[in-house]
Amino acid sequence: MDTDRILLEGMRFVGYHGTLPEERRLGQPFVVDIELRCDLRAAGVSDDLALTVDYSEVYQQARAIVEGQAVNLTETVAERIAAAVLERHGRVQAVRVKVAKPHVRLGDTALLHSAVEIVRRRA
Repeated sequence: MDTDRILLEGMRFVGYHGTLPEERRLGQPFVVDIELRCDLRAAGVSDDLALTVDYSEVYQQARAIVEGQAVNLTETVAERIAAAVLERHGRVQAVRVKVAKPHVRLGDTALLHSAVEIVRRRA
C-alpha cells in the first residue's frame, strides 16, 4: 500500500544562499515545497494532532534553514531541510524537498526558476 502524504507547497522565504557575491549580499526569494510520507490513518480517525505531523513545526524548520546561515548550494539547503524533518518527526517515513530560486539569470537568459528536488527516507 502506498503511504499517505502531507503537502506543504509554495512556502516563500528570503535567503542569502548562492555562489555569487550579490546573492549573499542582497538575498533573494526561495520557494520551498515539502512532501511528507507517513501513515495518517490514526490521526484521521482520532482527530488527534499528536498522531500526525504538526505542519507549523515543519514550516518553522524550513524557514529557519532558508533564512539562516548562508550556504553556497541550493542542494545544501534542501539537504538540511530533509535532515531536520526526519530527525524531528518520527512519524515521517520519507520526505521530498524542492527548493526553487525564482527568476534566475543564466548568462543572457532568464529562467522561471532553478530548483533542486531531493527525496530522503528514514534508514
